[in-house]
Amino acid sequence: MTAERYTHGHHESVVRSHRWRTADNSAAYLLPRLAPGQALLDVGCGPGTITTDLARRVAPGAVVGIDAAAGVLDQARAHAGEAAVDNVRFEVGDVYALAYDDGSFDVVHAHQVLQHLTDPVRALREMRRVLRPGGTLAVRDGDYGAFVWSPEDPVLDRWLELYHRVTAANGADADAGRKLYGWVRAAGFEDVVGSSSTWTYADPESRAWWGGLWADRVVASDFAEQARSYGLAAESDLVAMSEAWRRWADDPDGYFAVLHGEVLATR
Repeated sequence: MTAERYTHGHHESVVRSHRWRTADNSAAYLLPRLAPGQALLDVGCGPGTITTDLARRVAPGAVVGIDAAAGVLDQARAHAGEAAVDNVRFEVGDVYALAYDDGSFDVVHAHQVLQHLTDPVRALREMRRVLRPGGTLAVRDGDYGAFVWSPEDPVLDRWLELYHRVTAANGADADAGRKLYGWVRAAGFEDVVGSSSTWTYADPESRAWWGGLWADRVVASDFAEQARSYGLAAESDLVAMSEAWRRWADDPDGYFAVLHGEVLATR
């Protein structure tokens, strides 16, 4: 992960989204495979809300959350401390060179990670290496090409096109969700189960939250800086996109669905 350029960065509007995530709303497909006492690795843990939830599920098993960004791990440690969850620790880590012995974990989990990598199959092979025989890999990623919303807005269409262009410039794949199944098989897993799930924003509160964070992201996050520095958008373009997000959030007919691909695989 340390060699990758993270499209979103860690602006407050990004971390605001990450802090909302829980095991229930972001890793439900994995929960039936969890059991007390399992050792679990959470790759790309961010502020640790999902990680801490997973730690509760496998306690007293040991959980490790890793992220390439040292700063966000302070938030993860604080969250675990406030939740009084003591079977989890957080470390800086590189998904291409995990600092753990072969067969160290019963479960390896990665949420919204592979879409940001230039070589997701290589990362998955490294995750497979640290899994014990019979262990579970769980990966979930959004698929931007499958996002849908209403009412239609040509400015939001341009936002989605720009997002794809920025991620492509970073060597990443915004449509990772549909490709997870094939990537996991290419990494050497044979017992593979694919599924999907959505986040849906279709009420005033959720529209305000989702639209508000994207209205901020498109002008203030690393995504905005990259769009400008790559010559893909002018400041006026980004401002127009921000305003379009706020229009959508304010529209009583506003609806947005985020599709995720999910894969469970057994080592």
